[in-house]
Amino acid sequence: MIRKLSIFDSDFIGVFAKVFNDFAFVPRNIPDETRLSIEETLKVKTAGIIVDNFSLVGTMLVFNSNGIVVSGLSSKDDFSGVDIGDRRLVFLKDRLNAIGNNIITSDRAAIIHPSFTESSEKAIADALGVEVIKSTIAGVKTVGSVAVLNNKGMLVSPEATEDEIKNLGDIFHLPVKTGTANYGSYYIGASILVNCNGIMVGNATTSIELGRIDDTFS
Repeated sequence: MIRKLSIFDSDFIGVFAKVFNDFAFVPRNIPDETRLSIEETLKVKTAGIIVDNFSLVGTMLVFNSNGIVVSGLSSKDDFSGVDIGDRRLVFLKDRLNAIGNNIITSDRAAIIHPSFTESSEKAIADALGVEVIKSTIAGVKTVGSVAVLNNKGMLVSPEATEDEIKNLGDIFHLPVKTGTANYGSYYIGASILVNCNGIMVGNATTSIELGRIDDTFS
């Protein structure tokens, strides 16, 4: 299923929410209708949180089946009452605090901003339980902002080179395609929520973009 969505009247839905196959983190003050749409489309449970008093949840954390990495500006109080199951919860103390923008992960691997410290790199690897690689995507260090993936495919900015596309395919063991969302935005990580169950895109996404997105992830 693919559905259009805005969150707080913004088409950049990925800055407000972060999803995986079974779970989604959303802002605590998100409208019930929006939360229900996410749950129905992506077939997930949702947890409403605020990270360091911000609603930009999608920019402040990343997670997979094994663990959750959250900005060190946050605390356990932000996750009070949230059932994260067996996932490890790690608060990353690093000057790069927009974790969701600086990491992209699956259950197989993670690519991270090249400027993370060695101790942060190890903490990310331990939390997510995957191989961690420092790299750029389309020449951009904030890798989570210009790429998005599920277990069927990966979509990256059109500015990604052929070498980058091949490298990403080798790392994640996925077919990789280029595309945009929200009427030409290269910041597809900020524009799309996707897991193995469904796809959500910003309302400004065109029919041509929808076709490319659907073809990548379905």
